[in-house]
Amino acid sequence: MAYVPYVDAEYYHQEYNGTVLADDALAKMLRTASRHIDALTYNRITGRGFSRLTEFQQDIIKEVCCLQADFEHENADMIDTVISAYSLNGASVQFGNTWNVVVNNGIAMKKDTYQMLQQTGLCCRLAVAR
Repeated sequence: MAYVPYVDAEYYHQEYNGTVLADDALAKMLRTASRHIDALTYNRITGRGFSRLTEFQQDIIKEVCCLQADFEHENADMIDTVISAYSLNGASVQFGNTWNVVVNNGIAMKKDTYQMLQQTGLCCRLAVAR
């Protein structure tokens, strides 16, 4: 069965009112953002099934998916670099956990977006009892 992202182009444009991603890159970026959400939630969404989540959880995940797709598109050059820090003539740049970006499981996400995803209760590293 093919992987289905948490949002589609219609949701991105109509509900989220997204304008950052062009249609030719939209499907790929939404798929990548969905996969990253799966990694940050330890595949709990795919394990339970998206439709079995609460409406609140579904709404948060959809919004986070759009926010993450925009973030990854806008910062692709920085995210894809293998350099974690550099300095030149006294000025330095560092990639990773900063005041507004968190890196978890190798995935960079704006801190406020990650905090929104945490509201779903699916990001806890501890195993959830069934």
